[in-house]
Amino acid sequence: MKIAVEGCMHGELDIVYDTLRKLEDAEGVKIDLLLCCGDFQAVRNENDLQCVNVPQKYRTMNSFWKYYSGEAVAPYPTIFIGGNHEASNYLWELYYGGWAAPNIYFLGFAGVVKFGNIRIGGLSGIYNKYRYHLGHYERPPYNEDTIRSVYHVRHYDVLKLMHLEEPLDVFLSHDWPLGITEYGNWQKLISVKKHFEEEVNNRTLGSKPAAELLNKLKPPYWFSGHLHCKFPAIIQHGKNGPTTKFLALDKCIPGRNFLQVIDIPSNPGPYEIQYDEEWLAITRKFNSIFPLAQTRFTMRDEQLDTEEDRQWVRNKLNTRGAKPFDFVQTAPSFNPSSTISKHPITVCCRNPQTESFLQLLELPYLLDSSNSEGHYLKKSNSEGFGRNESSSQPGNTLDDEDIELPDEDEHALEDDE
Repeated sequence: MKIAVEGCMHGELDIVYDTLRKLEDAEGVKIDLLLCCGDFQAVRNENDLQCVNVPQKYRTMNSFWKYYSGEAVAPYPTIFIGGNHEASNYLWELYYGGWAAPNIYFLGFAGVVKFGNIRIGGLSGIYNKYRYHLGHYERPPYNEDTIRSVYHVRHYDVLKLMHLEEPLDVFLSHDWPLGITEYGNWQKLISVKKHFEEEVNNRTLGSKPAAELLNKLKPPYWFSGHLHCKFPAIIQHGKNGPTTKFLALDKCIPGRNFLQVIDIPSNPGPYEIQYDEEWLAITRKFNSIFPLAQTRFTMRDEQLDTEEDRQWVRNKLNTRGAKPFDFVQTAPSFNPSSTISKHPITVCCRNPQTESFLQLLELPYLLDSSNSEGHYLKKSNSEGFGRNESSSQPGNTLDDEDIELPDEDEHALEDDE
């Protein structure tokens, strides 16, 4: 299976797809799948554009809207994660994952899917220690604070990924795992990106949760974007353990290293994106503690048994099948010939894909609610934790002014000129 990997898309789907077509013609190969490591910018219209945290000079429609509207069709199955420059209102509709456009699949804030027999996992967003242990409290319309914090990685999503036991083939993250530069040519890196030198030397460049996931999951391949440069590394997990080939890629700019094609042994095609049984079991187990408040999220026990949920999901998928629910438009597409410049205020929208997904797992819809007290698991007498038993324990709500927020996510913009 030939998989193309792209660093940061920034809405330039036309350019990336055209580049892949030219590569196929030049090399005489067929690309089976495209993976994108974040900053995808699934912007459907001008309203979505106001939910993207970028300086005004970068606030342009680009080309995703064509694929959303049906004017164009993605020529390759495409799977992407979120970064720190996204239409966060749209991605929140698809928190659990789903089709952002026909043949273009968002992996969710955290997620795992299968493509043929290849298992692909990912974590959206970037790490910020001040937000990491909070719940997902942000809802559109966003203010100057929440338009940034909405894409900060949360412990809850990482915790779900840490419960994976079956091996992954590929993992995607937007920012790099902390300490990854120690396994590659960091001297060459800082000769090109001189402003990275202090962080590399102090071992502060990258995401601590991503490093924890790398050490736990040990996938053969790990791809990242965010820092707009190419950086390869090989991680040996223990003396005789498996190895992970890490590769960070650039953004879609002419002359930059933004694409890489890899060949992964797989079963013969045709291939299609399918739900992953283990991930659905984990999702079902954890949904009752979905933290939705601006309070600190904690768990009394971080290891949960998902075997019962696994069997339940297996029976469901055997009956229904593992193909994701069909794409549905939930907002009008950009019309380049329209002269209307005033846009309505963005509000939460229930995506039918997400509703169907939750109905499949027999879970409540929580994305348009916010519990000011948070959600916590309560022990049951039988399994240690009850699925739908939660205790609303008072927490200390954090006001925005109580949190010191450094400019933690501007690396990816400072070299774009």
